[in-house]
Amino acid sequence: VMTEELKEPYKNLPRAIYISLPLVTVIYVLANVAYLAVLTPQEMIASHAIAVTFGDKALTYGAWIIPLMVAISAFGGLSVHIMTSSRMCFSSARNGHMPEALSFISVKRFTPTPSLVFLCILSLLYLFISDVFVLITYSSVVETFFIMLSVTGVLYFRWKRPEMERPIKVNIMVPIIFVCICIFLIIVPCYVVPKEVGMGCLITVSGIPVYLVCIAWKNKPRWFQNAINK
Repeated sequence: VMTEELKEPYKNLPRAIYISLPLVTVIYVLANVAYLAVLTPQEMIASHAIAVTFGDKALTYGAWIIPLMVAISAFGGLSVHIMTSSRMCFSSARNGHMPEALSFISVKRFTPTPSLVFLCILSLLYLFISDVFVLITYSSVVETFFIMLSVTGVLYFRWKRPEMERPIKVNIMVPIIFVCICIFLIIVPCYVVPKEVGMGCLITVSGIPVYLVCIAWKNKPRWFQNAINK
């Protein structure tokens, strides 16, 4: 969906991927090396925010930079999540998997405003969950699972439809490594926090009856279809 909003997407999107992924990986690894070099294992276990503890110990008077950088990073991550998640709702609505209103676009800003408002309402509902770590587990495991399915689909079509035209094509090892990492990120929470993972799966599975009734059932009575449309 995002390719519709990019200039020269088939050129710029691969560039963004190949530049950002190695850059973020290197920075993340170097940050963890810095933590391990400055903090003891006991200090890391006792800390509620390792980056802040690292800043207090290593930077002294410049420690205020760490919370500022964390806030900027969180703001950037949230902006990306809002942009991509709203477009997924928008794309789903265009294909009839969500209410048609979510597929509308603002004629002034050329953005899927109803989808953004819908995402905002969901985010406000999430605030009622007091334990943010439980919420992170719910969302991360389910999101990782469906991303893994999507990338697995890429591998499947590379195998079954090698002649298919692909405007954006990456080395086959990239999706293979990505799927392996996703499998790891799914298996570990299943072992560490099985209750939270099970609840996240239950919430996801609860959407199957809605899909079967509203989407898969093609010969619905007219009155029922009219009620769904309204």
